[in-house]
Amino acid sequence: MTAKVVVTGIGVATPNGLGVDDYWAATRVGKNAIGRVTRFDPEQYPSKLAGEIREFVAEDHLPSRLIPQTDRMTRLALVAADCAFTDAGVRPGDIPEFDMGVVTASTSGGFEFGQNELKKLWSQGSQYVSAYQSFAWFYAVNSGQISIRNGMRGPSGVVVSDQAGGLDAIAQARRQIRKGSKLIFSGGFDASICPWGWVAQIAGGRMTTSEDADRAYLPFDANASGYVPGEGGALLILEDAEAARGRGAENVYGEIAGYGATIDPKPGSGREPGLRRAIEAALADAGLAPGDIDVVFADAAGTPELDRIEAEAISAVFGPGRVPVTAPKTMTGRLYSGAAPVDVVAAFLSMREGLIPPTTNVELSPAYDIDLVTGAARTANVRAALVLARGQGGFNSAVVVRAAD
Repeated sequence: MTAKVVVTGIGVATPNGLGVDDYWAATRVGKNAIGRVTRFDPEQYPSKLAGEIREFVAEDHLPSRLIPQTDRMTRLALVAADCAFTDAGVRPGDIPEFDMGVVTASTSGGFEFGQNELKKLWSQGSQYVSAYQSFAWFYAVNSGQISIRNGMRGPSGVVVSDQAGGLDAIAQARRQIRKGSKLIFSGGFDASICPWGWVAQIAGGRMTTSEDADRAYLPFDANASGYVPGEGGALLILEDAEAARGRGAENVYGEIAGYGATIDPKPGSGREPGLRRAIEAALADAGLAPGDIDVVFADAAGTPELDRIEAEAISAVFGPGRVPVTAPKTMTGRLYSGAAPVDVVAAFLSMREGLIPPTTNVELSPAYDIDLVTGAARTANVRAALVLARGQGGFNSAVVVRAAD
């Protein structure tokens, strides 16, 4: 089936905004939310900056029974799901339970919950470890908790492909809609700003050690030295366009129009990285030519080699400097599986307002032949956007989103 799949509801939680309105108000003006880590003392670690969500109190939004059985990332995801339902004008009981599903992405699972329980195991003994440890750390827990809380018994799952996972999950949700499901939640959330998670991220070898919050995460800049991690993400409600119209949906952000994914070849093989092919596949799936794309939301790894690969892929497909490119994640840090879904949200909001958000604090290096939107937002008529994401291990994903008719 090739039914048109649209987004009718959004829940978002990022370091620079909780909820669609707050997130966009901050993003459109380039509000930086990166700062020194406060969730633990980072002094002993080489990397000390992160994008933290500092105004989120789970107890203000969730029943007390859920607090002891959930990690921070799951609490954020549950609240985002509630917001997405409200945004879409749908209540869980409005649609048959087997017609609603959840497909999310996760990079690390519930690291903070796992760390706390392992600390109890080592310091106090196994009898002090929570029974909820059996699932609260797990990659699929967000899908499980969202589906249980909202009575959703349709197709569900989890995708694990690092930062590319958020787009892969959205693509899987689109497949389920085309197979007959009426409503699928999709997106990703991660929140691993804790000592155990921090060590794991540092081990990846791509985090910056800069301590200047305004000049730390600098994709496509000559001074790029790695990325700053963040926490948060977004959940989107996907529906068949005809079904959404039939129920009288008033808030249609746009269409998930195309998707492509590739895996990079083995290092040292001499073969071209796979990002270009992922872009071309997404465009072909959407039935669009490169000239139809009005803006590219970049993966923006923040390391010279990966930035070069991305810039070359964009230039090869669109032509040097022929399409505006932006990376608003410079305001929040890289949110792992949550990053690309947030970029999808930003793309839809760009279409709604006619405004491309800026890549903050970055001075474009002459080594990259791309039209990077820096400094301030740029007014533009955005009808179609391309969102890119890459994950460690060679994952490349691309999604084309298109404005609603």
